[in-house]
Amino acid sequence: MWARRQQIVLALISISGVIFLFSSAPPEFKENINHRASKYGPWLGEDLIKGDVVSEEEPNFSQNTLITETTLPGGAPAAGFTIFDRLYVWNGTIYAVTSNPKSFPLLKYILARPPDVGGNRNLDPTPLDMQILMPEAAKRILRERAVVMDGMSFIFYDTNQFMPHYYHWWGELILGAMRVYSGLSFVPGISSPLPEPKRFLLPNIIEHQWRDPAGVNGALMHAGWPDTPIERNDLWKDLIALNQTFVFERAMIISRPAAHKSPLASLWFKMISSSMNVTVPENFWEPVRQRVVRNTVGYLPVMNNAGVVMSSPKSTLPIVTYISRQNGVRRFSQKAHEGLVKALKELEVEGLCEVNIVAMEKMTFSPQLETVARTTIMVGIHGNGLTHQIWMPPSPRSTVIEVFFPKAYLHDYEILARNMGHMHYAVWNDTTLTYPAGQWFKGVEHGDRRDFNGFSIPVHGPTVAQVIRERLTSPIP
Repeated sequence: MWARRQQIVLALISISGVIFLFSSAPPEFKENINHRASKYGPWLGEDLIKGDVVSEEEPNFSQNTLITETTLPGGAPAAGFTIFDRLYVWNGTIYAVTSNPKSFPLLKYILARPPDVGGNRNLDPTPLDMQILMPEAAKRILRERAVVMDGMSFIFYDTNQFMPHYYHWWGELILGAMRVYSGLSFVPGISSPLPEPKRFLLPNIIEHQWRDPAGVNGALMHAGWPDTPIERNDLWKDLIALNQTFVFERAMIISRPAAHKSPLASLWFKMISSSMNVTVPENFWEPVRQRVVRNTVGYLPVMNNAGVVMSSPKSTLPIVTYISRQNGVRRFSQKAHEGLVKALKELEVEGLCEVNIVAMEKMTFSPQLETVARTTIMVGIHGNGLTHQIWMPPSPRSTVIEVFFPKAYLHDYEILARNMGHMHYAVWNDTTLTYPAGQWFKGVEHGDRRDFNGFSIPVHGPTVAQVIRERLTSPIP
């Protein structure tokens, strides 16, 4: 009992001493303490830092703002990729507030209901998905104030139907979004460089449904934006549970079904088609490409205009990479594969290039991206491996050679090449097709699916080698 009393007395003496020391301390000591504490103002509140009694009046938080009108900073140039300033969310529904609703696109060109595409479903959005409100209605529904989610938010309002696929995630969703976003740099009053994404939101995705089986998408997203969170349906549920209005300072809604309502999508049948008429800066993708490569490989290969790697480890000649799919479903006949390899090796003997023959599925991330980031010309059969061209540096020589079963043609990787600044060639065995800026192959052609996805797609090796020879020896414009 006596020991317990001694502890209490000692504690009271210690507390009294601290109070005495602080009250008698010089002003500069108190100033230093307050300066250190001020760093925690957003969490503690200024009144608590100063040692005053907290007022019962409503605190004036900087992250709480009045409801004002929503605007479209760059207009609405691409269906399915729409950027808003001051976009609101309450109870899981997205709201735009405007006194001029006719200045906004129809909602079906902005987003779609969450069910998967297919089966002739009507996916036009309902009032539970999004509404455009007049200011008077906004006061009733959204109330007076909103909690601010600052910075640039990307809201991917899709299901997991296409997300867990390397091409669809990087080659359509991310590339399309960054293309349209980069167009804001031409809008008067918007300063450059544009801020990096503050958050990626996936309201209709549960847990890890957006990730691809190979684990590429998630890893490369964190290489591209190490500090940017990827939030899913659980965040959307949290916002609903709080029963507050939230406002995104600037946000883009990305929607595959909405993008496919663009007239351009009916020509090329790709989600990213709607973004291709948006005016963007040259090499808009380079900051993302360089960051992903540097953070995955550990260094950034630098090329000259001839396609030679000038940074260490250097190359002596341009590098040609053939991405083999001979272990996959869609592949060349063995004879065609061997003929292509022979023709490529002859280019090495001529002293025109170095040749890499790789099976990406046997390599980890870092060697895959290092190989591509050192490549000037990429050769491969139509397939997911050609998505890797988005990490290949653009140059006057950079080229993608895509082999189809004769007469088949899809625009997937040609669209990527045009975004990257690479020349694209389609090959039908011994016939080549390429189109200048502003011209395209008309429509799409699969032909017989058994041939398109078959085990014996033909390719004439010397024809491919001649394209490479011309690309590496023709005068640079």
